[in-house]
Amino acid sequence: MTPRGFFLVAILLLCASPVFGEESEPSAILELGGASEFSLKTHTASFGPSFGAEITPIEDWLELEASVSPMFGPGGTEWQTDFLFKKPFTLSDQVEFMAGVGPEWDHTVAGGRTTDSMSAEAALDFMFWPERERRFGWYLEPSYGYSFRAGHEQSLAVSAGLLISIP
Repeated sequence: MTPRGFFLVAILLLCASPVFGEESEPSAILELGGASEFSLKTHTASFGPSFGAEITPIEDWLELEASVSPMFGPGGTEWQTDFLFKKPFTLSDQVEFMAGVGPEWDHTVAGGRTTDSMSAEAALDFMFWPERERRFGWYLEPSYGYSFRAGHEQSLAVSAGLLISIP
């Protein structure tokens, strides 16, 4: 999925959310932050910004998240686009936890070559809402990725940043 495709999916999620969600919940939550990834095979790290959108089609049962991260590392750039299915848990009025899994598409440009591959991702998402209205907050999301491409690259990643509720 190209960055243009990601934004199309994000817009579709934002448009679909009023049909599924309740009025008390935000129609979507935007995630703006940074990400880093460490390869368990090559022991290299990459870093970049992270952008995502999340909706709640089934309150207390299902969150859908689409995100994109251009990762800049030694010798190349990798665009990671994922779509995660998450189970939310409310720990308190100010803290939420979600466990999720889903597919990830990787578009890598390195050494003059372009490759595309599919991966699976598992993530833990911690959301912190300092104010009662939950308009702004922050998140921390560690994840594990497993590539289906030859060599079966494995990686650990973490992203963190700002949450913005869309009413």
